[in-house]
Amino acid sequence: MKGVKRTEFYWEGAQGTGAKLASALRGWEHLRYEVTEDATPGSDGGRWMHTPDLGIFFAQTDTVGNMVIPEDRVRYAMEVAGSNALELHRELRLAIGQAWDDELDAFRHASDDNQVIWLHKVG
Repeated sequence: MKGVKRTEFYWEGAQGTGAKLASALRGWEHLRYEVTEDATPGSDGGRWMHTPDLGIFFAQTDTVGNMVIPEDRVRYAMEVAGSNALELHRELRLAIGQAWDDELDAFRHASDDNQVIWLHKVG
């Protein structure tokens, strides 16, 4: 994308640093960003994604980086969808931040030759 800059930063920090980073970046409304904090033996991980159009999204992650959808959120999606499978799909895509993933994906790949390196590390 012409006129757009992209950067990656590898970090290490105490549990909760990911939330602090995402909070510090939140005031930059025209910035697209993604912050990932790995799970540790005593705590869940997290992923924060932000785009100017969608705002901020947070999801808890497990030890291998999968997003975890809380039971109450799954139950809500089922209740809202009823027997409508398309509505259930819509609710679950919302629960995993699919729109944020879709918008940020173009920025994850600077070129076809670059390997993606996720910004994460806790502990």
